[in-house]
Amino acid sequence: MIRSGQRILLVGEQRKYFIKAGMGTFSTDRGVISLDEIVGTEPGDVIQSHNGSEFVILMPKAPDFFEHAKRSGAPMLPRDIGLVIAYTGMNRNDSVLDSGTGSGIAAIFFGGVAKDVTTCEVRPDFARIAEANIRDAGLENVQVLTSDVLEIQGLYDIVHLDMTIAPEHIRHAYSLLKPGGYLACYTPFLEYLFLVMDEAEHLFSELKTVECLEREMSRTKRGTRPSTRVGHTGYLTIARK
Repeated sequence: MIRSGQRILLVGEQRKYFIKAGMGTFSTDRGVISLDEIVGTEPGDVIQSHNGSEFVILMPKAPDFFEHAKRSGAPMLPRDIGLVIAYTGMNRNDSVLDSGTGSGIAAIFFGGVAKDVTTCEVRPDFARIAEANIRDAGLENVQVLTSDVLEIQGLYDIVHLDMTIAPEHIRHAYSLLKPGGYLACYTPFLEYLFLVMDEAEHLFSELKTVECLEREMSRTKRGTRPSTRVGHTGYLTIARK
C-alpha cells in the first residue's frame, strides 16, 4: 500500500512523473492529479487526472532514481554500476564500502543487492542530497557518512571508489578488504587509470581493467544501425585481495 510521502512513479501517455504521494495536487499537461488520492493505493493501480487522463502507479526502481532523482553531479551510468556488481560478484552476504557518494545512485543500486552498504562523501551538501535519495528509495541497509574514505575503518567484502584517486586510497582500500575481497575503481581518465594499476599490482593477487563501452541501437525507416553517439564513459579496474 502506498503511504503518504512515499516516492512513486506515475506512467501514462508517454509521460513519466517521479513524485511523492501525499497532500496537494500535481499539475501536468495531461491534467491535475490529486496526490492524496494516491495514498492507500497499490502499485499497478490506475489514477485519473481531473480531465480523465489515466496514469499507472509504479514503485520506482534503481534505474528510475538514476533518471529522475536530484543530482549533485554526473553519476556513474547503470551499465558501469552493473559491471562493478558483476565483476565483484556482489551479493546479499556482502558488506560494501562506497566512496564518492555523489547523488547516491551507485549506493542505491548496491543497496538492492548487498547485505549492507556504507557510502562516504566528503561534501556535506552532496551527502544531504544522497541521504534524501536513499531515503526515498526505501533502503534501510544503506548508511551515508560525511567523511573522507581515508578515515573509514573496519572490514568489507567490496570497496568501490568513484572519486579522484591517489595512491594512498588504493593502499587504504587494501587494508579495509577481507581476504578474497574486491576493490573496484572507476576512473574517467587514463592518467588515473595508470595510477590505480601501478599501485594495485603490487598489493593485489588479481587485477583486471576494462573500458566501459556501450553501443545503443538506432532504428529508423531506413534501417537499424548502432547510434553515432559516443559510447565511452571511462575505465573500471577490479582488483582482488
